[in-house]
Amino acid sequence: MDPTPTGTTRTGTGTRPGVGVSGSDRPRLARHVRLTFCRTRQRQTLQLPETVVVLNGSGADILKLCDGRHTVAEIVAELGARYRTVPDDEVRQFLTRLVARRYVEIPDG
Repeated sequence: MDPTPTGTTRTGTGTRPGVGVSGSDRPRLARHVRLTFCRTRQRQTLQLPETVVVLNGSGADILKLCDGRHTVAEIVAELGARYRTVPDDEVRQFLTRLVARRYVEIPDG
């Protein structure tokens, strides 16, 4: 999955133009988004109203940890424990694109 960047990110009710997610942010799926396994495709998907987004393995692994409890730094550390290398900047860019598309939220506070 590679959503196109829009240059703005949403955090709760505020918007931070051009700013990505930080290591202390606690991302979670937006209320209208569900992470599910599609048996037909044999892949994880994001289900939104009238939209299905097919995820690759690493995207699904990141989103499984977006529960509002894990920080971005904890997500990177968890993935680093599972795999040999996890580029911190790529995880942040991925989450920034999802926040911009309103698939993921960063709660205020």
